Amino acid sequence: MKKLLIGTALAGLLMGTASAQAGYKIGVSNSVQGNGWREEMVCAMKAEALASGKVDSLNIAHRNTDAAGQLEDIRNLIQAGVNAIVINPANADGINAAIKEATDKGIVVVAVDQAVTEPSAYILSNNQEQYAYLGAKWLFEKLGGKGAVVYMRGAAGAGADNDRDKGFKRALKEFPGITVAKEVFTGWQQDQGKQQINDIIASGMKFDGVWTSGVDNVIVDAFTESGTPLVPIVGADTAGFVSQLMTVQDLKGAAVTNPGSVGGAGVALAIQILDGKKPADKTVLVDPVVWDNTTDAGKALIAASQNPNLSPEWPVSVSIPGWTRYSMDQIIACKGPGE
Repeated sequence: MKKLLIGTALAGLLMGTASAQAGYKIGVSNSVQGNGWREEMVCAMKAEALASGKVDSLNIAHRNTDAAGQLEDIRNLIQAGVNAIVINPANADGINAAIKEATDKGIVVVAVDQAVTEPSAYILSNNQEQYAYLGAKWLFEKLGGKGAVVYMRGAAGAGADNDRDKGFKRALKEFPGITVAKEVFTGWQQDQGKQQINDIIASGMKFDGVWTSGVDNVIVDAFTESGTPLVPIVGADTAGFVSQLMTVQDLKGAAVTNPGSVGGAGVALAIQILDGKKPADKTVLVDPVVWDNTTDAGKALIAASQNPNLSPEWPVSVSIPGWTRYSMDQIIACKGPGE
């Protein structure tokens, strides 16, 4: 397994000298819609396919569904005759049958953001366990190792949520004075997460901090709109949250990087494999970094990340050097080949 930092050149991972081909048809299967992170992921896929000059068309199945629905989507992509399929899986095991059907037909399958257990697939993923561990550790240290926190997870059963739960609980073991006041699943939906924190605040429950699975700026909004004193909050590197870390008075918080641009990197990997350049390892992890607004170094990283041109729900990590080649204008335009 290969672990990589954001910003590290990754070209050296690839081997093979087959000449490039053009005219690929690439399928995309995504099982969560209406979430800014996933929208950026799809736009990165489109932008990378366009910038590569090697993709004639993208066939995108982008909807809210479970593993059974994603199985159907993948089989439809197989029938459509795609050369490769880039997948953000509903869970680690539930779509393995369709992945195997694809790879048995010579179709390249790359899972992004979350892992799958089918060994014929390639995986290019953010390190989800480390994402949760780093953010939780920062929060627990900020609380002095004592107190109760609200644990706002993602989608129940999703591979990324399962991995993040491992990381969160690994940090909990290191801080026995920390307890979980309330655990909820946001489904990675902004409106749902905001309603949940509003309900928790209204209940009068006592808590000292909030860990979120990337639904973050609306959590800060819930505190400020209700006049509730802020507690330390951990989120992701979404444009809205990193802006709040600079501008919201009395907010102490940390953003953990989790680039949606891993979708574009997945398309780049699929193209390289189709070109005959297979990676040395079938699993590549992009390791996260913590940006906090309580240290000078963290403040500098947050200041450098500001981008008012992005949707508040989009991660500011819009590219992964060494993998993606599109411009900022291309990912914001969200146009693929032929569009």
